[in-house]
Amino acid sequence: MAMKWRFGLRSKLLLLSSFLFTIPWFGYQYVWEMEKYLRYGQEQTIIGTARALATAMHERANLFNNQASFLPSVEKGKDLYSYGLSAPIQLDGLNQDWPDFANKAHFYQQNNQLYSQLTPEQLSINFTAAVGTYGKYLYLYFAVIDDNVIYRDTNARSITNNDHLELAFINPQVVFSRFIISNKTTGWIDAYRITDIKDDIPVPARQIQGHWRDTPQGYNVEVRVPLTEFNDNIAFAVHDVDSPLGVIEASLGSADPSSGATLGTILVPSPEIERIVKGMSYTNSSIWVVDQHHRVLATTGNIKKASGVWNKRVNLNNEHIDNADDNFILATWHTVENNILKPLYEKILTQPPSNFIDQLYDSENLTGKHIESALAGEPMSQWRLSTDQQAVVLSAAYPIFIDEQVKGAVIVEETTNGIRTLRNQALEKLFSSILAIMLLGALAFFLFASRISNRIRTLSNQAEMAIDEHGRINGNVDTSTTNDEIGDLSRSFSTAVNRLGQYNHYLENMSSRLSHELRTPIAVVRTSLETLAMQQQSTNTTQQENDDNVPNSSVENPYLVRAQHGIERLSLILTNMNEATRIEQMLENTEKALFDLGQVFNGCMQGYRLIYPKINFSFSELAIGKVQVLGSPEHIAQLLDKVIANAVEFSDDENIVVSVEKSNHLVTLVISNNGELLPKEMSEQLFDSMVSIRKKHNNEQPHLGLGLYIARLICQFHSGTIKAVNKKNQQGVEVIISLPITK
Repeated sequence: MAMKWRFGLRSKLLLLSSFLFTIPWFGYQYVWEMEKYLRYGQEQTIIGTARALATAMHERANLFNNQASFLPSVEKGKDLYSYGLSAPIQLDGLNQDWPDFANKAHFYQQNNQLYSQLTPEQLSINFTAAVGTYGKYLYLYFAVIDDNVIYRDTNARSITNNDHLELAFINPQVVFSRFIISNKTTGWIDAYRITDIKDDIPVPARQIQGHWRDTPQGYNVEVRVPLTEFNDNIAFAVHDVDSPLGVIEASLGSADPSSGATLGTILVPSPEIERIVKGMSYTNSSIWVVDQHHRVLATTGNIKKASGVWNKRVNLNNEHIDNADDNFILATWHTVENNILKPLYEKILTQPPSNFIDQLYDSENLTGKHIESALAGEPMSQWRLSTDQQAVVLSAAYPIFIDEQVKGAVIVEETTNGIRTLRNQALEKLFSSILAIMLLGALAFFLFASRISNRIRTLSNQAEMAIDEHGRINGNVDTSTTNDEIGDLSRSFSTAVNRLGQYNHYLENMSSRLSHELRTPIAVVRTSLETLAMQQQSTNTTQQENDDNVPNSSVENPYLVRAQHGIERLSLILTNMNEATRIEQMLENTEKALFDLGQVFNGCMQGYRLIYPKINFSFSELAIGKVQVLGSPEHIAQLLDKVIANAVEFSDDENIVVSVEKSNHLVTLVISNNGELLPKEMSEQLFDSMVSIRKKHNNEQPHLGLGLYIARLICQFHSGTIKAVNKKNQQGVEVIISLPITK
């Protein structure tokens, strides 16, 4: 039979203590709620930053480029945007030092023809141009594709009868300036200032510097122009000459450079706005200022470092942790926290990315719903993911008003890395504290449960030891002095066991007291009956002498005979009761000695053949051999007498089988008969006092169930066991006696 799983006090208390694991869940939810409020606070802060910047630029039209920023519309390729360069450009005709040249350059082709309109088959030229600003200079780069490059002749006065580049500006003094770059060979550029190409004499423009480089497809021109040469109007054009006659075949450009009225515009990030915005860079935000055409006027900050006001790691640890070396427990916990818990937290908790990619905005034009809303006059904030979806970015846009019209917007962005770092710190601290509390709580629960369990187990063991398997009280339960429920239970058990012991002692001594008390009245009754019998016999003799006709015979009174038989039966009962008591007392006073069990066994079996001549005993005299047993041979003989008498009485035939089995430390005697089976419920109680299972009562012989009880007492005295079981063939009973062997 499988052992049933036990759900003890420890398990129950551990199960109850498992509810402590709900505390981390509530703590986790609390930190998440805290993060929501922090995000809301960050959103309000970033909107406030955008509002403050926009307020600093309200109604300040001088901060904006009037021609470029206030245009009702812009034409791509004509209205240019000058990218801010991070480093000066080396004038070598190569674009390696132009950052992201392919995306920031504009391609000019058939649609950008200025004068004569040629078909795509007739047009043999196109070019790519990029514009950038660094310091006090405007840089221009032209990559021209031309199937036939014509340079200016060495002695030629004309600067237009060959392939040339034309630039036109309006300077801050509103003076129109026109420049021609016409080279005789590859190398440093030859730049000339001119107003009318046909009549004016070209004047070298040394302030314009650059490099002309031949390429397999045509040529590259890299130019540097001081910012003082222009304000916000610009145009450039590439003129293609394919024959020595100097006839211009095609002209491509951003706008017509021949007059100031036809020039396009250029938007250069405003230094004034840059200075205003730079003051807000200490807010750990990434800031843009755009005009109404989404073009960037100023920018500051790096989105990778824009983690908001929570950019610094807040020290949530207790100050005394720094001096944890003075306290062994704190030092140990600090070591466990740093070496075990924190690496585990870093794997479990989502860490803010230290490096991510965000290319949502082009550096010339910024787009987004929040920017559209701000340029429409309504401030707006939104959450978005970075381009690689690793970081969460909060964006806010606020409109800039000039003459009650929106002329631009301020965009402020921050990541949530600071908040996520703070959240992780809070969770780490929370989980570490909760883990410590849970470990201490679980340990306290376990010790408490162990204490209660041990006390209950001790009480249970004492109760089991106080009462043996036969129900006899042979010990006491210690009285606990603890003032709690288990102490009360212990005291109740002690009182109950003491009372049961007294009652058990009373029952055990009752037979001897009954024998002692009943023998006197039995003797009186027996004497009275004998006297009565003698008087009756004397009366009968006298009557016989007086009456010669009565036969010479004694007539006994049947009632007197029955009374005498009853007295004899009662005397026998008292004798049997005294025998059990005497056996117990004798066993207590008997000294054990070594004797040969085989000799006692063989002698008894020979005697049983004489006592029970009608019974066929099956045993071998040499089966047991010489076996040394420590005890009393007289009592072993008495044990065999009781068991054999019981086997004979319950046998249905005349066969009794006695077998012997001997091992190194134990000898086993098995006495079996064929007869009535034992009831299942009586197999353990058969050897108790005053227990009998006889169905046919012998009126001549009283049976009190003391024979096997005495047999058990003798076995216990010899440190052995006795039991009765039904035979495997279910045709009788076997009594098995096991006794230890002494070598």
